[in-house]
Amino acid sequence: MAQTIAVLDFGSQLTQVIARRIRESQIYSKIYHYSTPVSKLREEGVVGIILSGGPQSVYAKTAPHPDPEIFKLGVPVLGICYGVQLMGYFLGGTVAHSKEREYGHGHLTIKKPGKLFAGLPRKLRIWNSHGDKLTKLPPGFVATAVSENSPYSGIEDAKRGFYGIQFHPEVFHTERGVDMIRNFLVGVCRAKQDWTTKDFIAHAVEAIRSQVGKSRVLLGLSGGVDSSVAAALLHRAIGKQLTCVFVDNGLLRKGEREYVEGLYKRNFKIDLRIVDASRLFLKRLKGITEHEPKRKIIGKTFVEVFEKSLRSIGGADFLGQGTLYPDVIESVSIAGNPASLIKTHHNVGGLPERMKLKLIEPLRELFKDEVRKVGSALGLPREVVWRQPFPGPGLGVRVMGDITEAKLEILRNADAVLQDEMMASGYYWKVWQSFAVFLPVKTVGVFGDERTYDYVIALRIVESIDAMTADWAKLPHDVLQKISSRITNEVRGVSRVVLDISSKPPATIEWE
Repeated sequence: MAQTIAVLDFGSQLTQVIARRIRESQIYSKIYHYSTPVSKLREEGVVGIILSGGPQSVYAKTAPHPDPEIFKLGVPVLGICYGVQLMGYFLGGTVAHSKEREYGHGHLTIKKPGKLFAGLPRKLRIWNSHGDKLTKLPPGFVATAVSENSPYSGIEDAKRGFYGIQFHPEVFHTERGVDMIRNFLVGVCRAKQDWTTKDFIAHAVEAIRSQVGKSRVLLGLSGGVDSSVAAALLHRAIGKQLTCVFVDNGLLRKGEREYVEGLYKRNFKIDLRIVDASRLFLKRLKGITEHEPKRKIIGKTFVEVFEKSLRSIGGADFLGQGTLYPDVIESVSIAGNPASLIKTHHNVGGLPERMKLKLIEPLRELFKDEVRKVGSALGLPREVVWRQPFPGPGLGVRVMGDITEAKLEILRNADAVLQDEMMASGYYWKVWQSFAVFLPVKTVGVFGDERTYDYVIALRIVESIDAMTADWAKLPHDVLQKISSRITNEVRGVSRVVLDISSKPPATIEWE
């Protein structure tokens, strides 16, 4: 087993981002509950500990606190945001509520580089998100960096290997943040950079076999990269114990069912069942206009379809899903994090008790780009690995307002034109996601001498790395013009095409 860096999770939505940065340094990490006893960390060969951020104050009655013995374990510790406040609290410093909250972009001035800031410029842009801050250093610590509102944005006790930073180095908004984390991992913890994607696959296969044993697994296969990689990983681990079900929910893209069926027949030796439940889904969604009820109805109906599939294959003990970390943080709280729900993902949140199935989600801790690396390492074809994301609820969350077959047909045809031109121009492979959205708005149009009153299609084309943040893609005007012209000319019922130029945040990538 590779050396382990322990990340103690105190309820931050960025905990998995920290773990990701560690993986990017080719070092093995494991996320632990904040209360994990030191004995377990010692038993698992932990060579360094990172204390995550969190939403609470260290003085709150419900504040998550670690085993205080972690500071006597004899391994380096890095505290991030709430984590540095914990270090102050437990080691004899003082934490107080700040009069001026630091949130968003800030500026860091490094006073003493030490090992943590080695090789970095003295001034850097950083990302803050905190209300409390250190006001008095614990004995043995010195200040290494300051920000606008904090004289202790960076602290260290080099003798004991304790380091703390009040900002978030794990997010892209912090300049050279990855280098800070790597400096801690390699320069302080002396961790070996020997963890690879193949190691992840081997570890995942072992974990799947241990979890599943001789039981059967049913997996909902959409044809997208997430479920495909999950299927390939499960199939490598348990072979014929896996059955995949593709559900035609009536909310698919043009020709999607035929595409997926052909793709898997050509490339995989997996037991694949096709279920046509389109009438059932559309019946359930009739008259529903709000996005949350749509998602919940779709999720519930998927479960019912899987229940029937279970009976047809003779039962199973596990339901496999291609759930990724961005899905999780938008849908459920993490380690007691009271952050507000963004939206419900149909594949997050558990299963009805009556199904008596256990979930198996081998990709739950990964981001999309990492999943693609795993897919490539598993030998999946490029058309699967690099296919753009498609939401589980399908076009159900891309038709704004009530869903009808007529609106779905308009959207399918418009989206088909968009994908065709994205492929033809080569931009399909250069952006994160490109799709059409049906707007429940009618506007006046002129076709020759005929005056029309038809619908509006919005184009959403974004660039991203991990779907945590995104920006609209600046495609050449001639490409956009051709897409717009073809949609208005070829798709009946559309008189206008608009371009969504919102970033994430504040918008999400999908409209619902």
